[in-house]
Amino acid sequence: MDAYTTLLKPLLFRLDPEVAHNLLMGSLHHAAPLRLLRGLYGYTHPALAQRVWGQDFVSPIGLAAGLDKNGVAIDALAACGFSHVEIGTVTGQGQPGNPKPRLFRLIEDRAVINRMGFNNHGAAVVAARLAQRYAACRPACVLGINLGKSKVVDLGAALSDYEVSVRALGALADYVVVNVSSPNTPGLRDLQGEAHLRPLLAGVRATLDTVAAGKPLLLKIAPDLSDEGIDAAVEVALETGCNGLIATNTTITRTGLRTQVLRVDGIGAGGLSGAPLRARSTAVLARVARRVLAQPAARRVPVIGVGGVDSADAAWEKLSHGATLVQVYSALVYHGPGLVGRINRGLVRLLEKNGMKSISEAIGRSL
Repeated sequence: MDAYTTLLKPLLFRLDPEVAHNLLMGSLHHAAPLRLLRGLYGYTHPALAQRVWGQDFVSPIGLAAGLDKNGVAIDALAACGFSHVEIGTVTGQGQPGNPKPRLFRLIEDRAVINRMGFNNHGAAVVAARLAQRYAACRPACVLGINLGKSKVVDLGAALSDYEVSVRALGALADYVVVNVSSPNTPGLRDLQGEAHLRPLLAGVRATLDTVAAGKPLLLKIAPDLSDEGIDAAVEVALETGCNGLIATNTTITRTGLRTQVLRVDGIGAGGLSGAPLRARSTAVLARVARRVLAQPAARRVPVIGVGGVDSADAAWEKLSHGATLVQVYSALVYHGPGLVGRINRGLVRLLEKNGMKSISEAIGRSL
């Protein structure tokens, strides 16, 4: 038991989830003692390090998009031990998101449902903040920037909207993510269809190359795609020059939940994340990874596994099913920042148990 579990979590859980989230982000932004955070949570081990996209990751464990939407707490999050922090989702235009309440804890299920709707300050504001903060020195972690479509922009103009964000933020990111898989912006998931996805990714790739040639571009997909849809998304991503995929975003399914969500006033629609997503997200990850491995060597790209990672065993499962990197988010609500170090220590033990010297040896061992 750590201070988060015994002291902070009980206080935060008395608050509305979004109020608690904003309070925590504000404290990380304004008052986080980085040296203390590193001392409490920072943990590294040579066996966990990898070089991906020509960049050094001190461990496979990173933070998924959704927690730090506006890039205000990158340094504090890096100090907590994340090898990479993915901020956003950022849209071309600033927007308030969907009406409140829009964030819900499912405590029995160790899960979260959100229908935030890409609430963020917009690409220009986030870019100005990042440019000022990191003008002299890059963050102490790999920085991903997750981009989505502004709600007021029609699907037919989606590429132009993504291009606004790419021009503003592309050069500031270590990698860029195209998010067409959130269930909380009307019509967004339609962009995952091949007819829409191909010109969108080709256009984003071309625009990104004008501001930062060769910058890694990733596609994040939904867990609710059919097998055929997954295969098509992977093929389109590879054909249009993407350098990686993220599997997966949140799900709209509610199968197997202990919480009777339909009986709880106010929850309704939204994306489900956390422990209930683990099995499906791993299945999608494995399909994506197998599809990538079937490509000629020059077209094989890393895959990031996300969904239900709340322990070293869950992270190991993602790695063994083809993930090069692993991201967490919802589990932080229930376990706090100490989770990162616990996962990494557990991964080192699992490497030793399996007679492996490097985390790269674990990737894809169950495929």
